[in-house]
Amino acid sequence: MRAERLIAVLMLLKKHDRVTASTIAAELEVSERTVLRDIEALSLSGVPVYAERGRHGGFSLVPGYRTDLTGLTVEEATSLLAGTGRLDSPAFASAMRKVTAALPEAYRGTAVRAAQRVLVRPEGFVRAPEDLDALDPVQFAVFAGRRIRTRYRPRGADEARERILDPVGLIIAGDTWYLVAHGVGPHDRTDERMYRLSRMSGVEVLDEPAVRDEAVDLNEIWERRRAAFRSSFDPVDVVIECAADAVEQIRSIAAFSKPLTDSGTRRRVELRFADHRHAVRALWTTLFDHDIVVEEPGWVREALSDRARTALSNTEKRP
Repeated sequence: MRAERLIAVLMLLKKHDRVTASTIAAELEVSERTVLRDIEALSLSGVPVYAERGRHGGFSLVPGYRTDLTGLTVEEATSLLAGTGRLDSPAFASAMRKVTAALPEAYRGTAVRAAQRVLVRPEGFVRAPEDLDALDPVQFAVFAGRRIRTRYRPRGADEARERILDPVGLIIAGDTWYLVAHGVGPHDRTDERMYRLSRMSGVEVLDEPAVRDEAVDLNEIWERRRAAFRSSFDPVDVVIECAADAVEQIRSIAAFSKPLTDSGTRRRVELRFADHRHAVRALWTTLFDHDIVVEEPGWVREALSDRARTALSNTEKRP
């Protein structure tokens, strides 16, 4: 652990022109006293680290000092950074420090900027099997900063339409890939939009540079667009009673659930759905697998009863 921490301190010193003991301590989750001991150990082992006092002081390495601990190429480094740059993990953070510090100055900035163009999130808007034929050309365009022409079918549309896009970055959320891009054309909005890759076809990488900012914060874009997506719904809370051994399965159909009462073999649970259509559709499909009693609201019970009557009527009409 000490050796790993000493390497981490060295990488932080190499990454920053000047860094304080408190910053290193916060990054490595140790005390400032431990950081001071580690810096002293580095100095005694021959690493040229020196301290600057004062308001803007801190620790620095002698200019020109080099160390190579990974031997990664810039392509390998970019791939690693792009795949893990937003995951909150001490192991990944350690790898990021080593990779960033090992890159030559000439293309360290290029690799870090490329890493900004991909965000991996464990949660998504929805989960569904994906057709990812568009991924390879879109990924190339994102990293190369090139404009694309594609046919895109928006949600609910029957036909795809041609679009010219300036790629900003890629986000994989849950099982779904999204392209963040600006539309090109007089009728396109100036802010970025998110395009689901499975709805793209015939992607052509154009010999034109994409018009986009030099830096990008995909996490900020994701959080903002996700919040807007969620705010477009009117949440519905439904109270049900079900068998105790079916609670875990039934809870998975809702966006949120809260246990209410437990009577041994039966339990009352409150389920939150995105809107009334989601509530009725999810509960209707679940009724075929589990013994569920909808207690409230009454209109959900009526909607499910109407569906049952319609289904029974259609069955009786069949020859």
